[in-house]
Amino acid sequence: MSELTGIGVGRGIAAGPVRRMPDPLPIPSETPFTGDVDAAVEKTAAAMRVVAGWLNDRGAKAGGEAQGVLEAQALMAGDPALAKDVAGRIAKGSSPERAVYDAFLSFQKLLEGMGGYMGERAADLADVSQRVRAELLGVPAPGVPESDEPFILVAHDLAPADTALLDFTKVFALVTRDGGPTSHTAILARAKSIPAIVGVTGADGLTDGTLVVVDANASTVHVGVDAATVAAALVKRDEWLNAANAPITDGALKDGHVVPLLANLGSPKEAAGAVALGAEGVGLFRTEFLFLDSSTAPTVEQQEVQYTELLEAFPGKKVVVRALDAGADKPLAFLNDAHEENPALGLRGLRALRVKENILRDQLTALANAQNKTSADLWVMAPMVSDAEETDYFVALGRELGLRVVGVMAEVPSLALVADQVLETADFVSIGTNDLTQYTMAADRMLGSVASFQDPWHPAVLRLIKQLGDAGAAAGKPVGVCGEAAADPNLAVVLVGLGVTTLSMTPAALADVRASLLTVTLDEAKARAARALNGRTAAEARKLGTS
Repeated sequence: MSELTGIGVGRGIAAGPVRRMPDPLPIPSETPFTGDVDAAVEKTAAAMRVVAGWLNDRGAKAGGEAQGVLEAQALMAGDPALAKDVAGRIAKGSSPERAVYDAFLSFQKLLEGMGGYMGERAADLADVSQRVRAELLGVPAPGVPESDEPFILVAHDLAPADTALLDFTKVFALVTRDGGPTSHTAILARAKSIPAIVGVTGADGLTDGTLVVVDANASTVHVGVDAATVAAALVKRDEWLNAANAPITDGALKDGHVVPLLANLGSPKEAAGAVALGAEGVGLFRTEFLFLDSSTAPTVEQQEVQYTELLEAFPGKKVVVRALDAGADKPLAFLNDAHEENPALGLRGLRALRVKENILRDQLTALANAQNKTSADLWVMAPMVSDAEETDYFVALGRELGLRVVGVMAEVPSLALVADQVLETADFVSIGTNDLTQYTMAADRMLGSVASFQDPWHPAVLRLIKQLGDAGAAAGKPVGVCGEAAADPNLAVVLVGLGVTTLSMTPAALADVRASLLTVTLDEAKARAARALNGRTAAEARKLGTS
């Protein structure tokens, strides 16, 4: 028996034979096209429409977080600029399949170069390209293999369309070679409560039929196991299921130390589902949905309606709203669409909002109006804050416009290094571990070649979090985590040990995290955190912090 390691998602465990995803379609030939150009252009446009419709339909069936991802892919398939590019390539002599391949690849490289939110869309675009080409060829799009027996799905990575509607009576777990804790595979696996291990070195060596045990809690894949190992894994799985299905209670440690468990939401429509899963409030409400599909900034009145709907779903509860997190990596014509060589380090987040302060003022005004109409406990925070000066600016503006609780996000290392200064002014700090890890390790979180660096367990990241936790304790102010790290049940314990006071995550992860916290006292959580801080690598810190 051998063991492979990666980054586990959740606490689940599964056993079964491997089934591999089929290889993607081959790169189309560059042989010049000599057919009817107009007919080829129309055929290609029709294929793009079919794929867009299929993605929208599949998204509607999937619902929840998956629906938003699939609808975004549908928009890519129907993008007029892409359709125009494809038509131009056909007119110049490319076959329809080659034109689609080249046009989508060109746009994909553009998105990868932009990094951040837009960079995350690059893998989605590659999947859309495959589906359009399959439609043109009249062959099935590469996807999940069919099987009469349950199996463990192994792939380089999974497209959102594949992950969204997996048959979980057949697919017991996911193992991918690529991806990190913030990849779509990880996020959607978490949302669907299926065990997954991403970024597994050696996954390419797994062959169909090999019996494996996937232990997300331990981040391991045991290969070539015997019947006794499988039986032990199933016992462990049942123990996990019993803990995850326990009655919903407020977040707390075994000794009664309170750790509120909150939800990350992207729309007011997600509120009811989060409450049903035990969310004690909202730790991150992303407001981008109001802005990204608009050619102009929404009015105060339009925003107020949405914020009021959200706050009314959480009467008397804490709701943390993030100001518009856009800019160079999520270009908006009315905010900042200027080309930047390195947009991940450019005019984004609060930096962009300061340039167009009227947009920020309108948003904060709408939030203050909604706050005054409801009983929810509204907290508002700025994204991508670098230091105390930016904190002072945002907090002063928020108070001027009538907000009661104003804070900032810790997503870049500089803010952690001056956390004591920041908390002289800010009412709270919320740590965005996705970007904090990315910037600390200088590793694009969607770039497979550096996925091993994109791990919030890295001691460098943990030490920054401890610095924030210590500053919060000294100032008597809360320090929360709203990044994907909060959804890792083992890391959640360590975060509390580092001084984090609240945890916010995708609602599907609440049960796992709640069960994990109940296994330790505060002293035990601090001990685990201390051990993790002494690790020399992310893998070593994870091992030390889970023992």
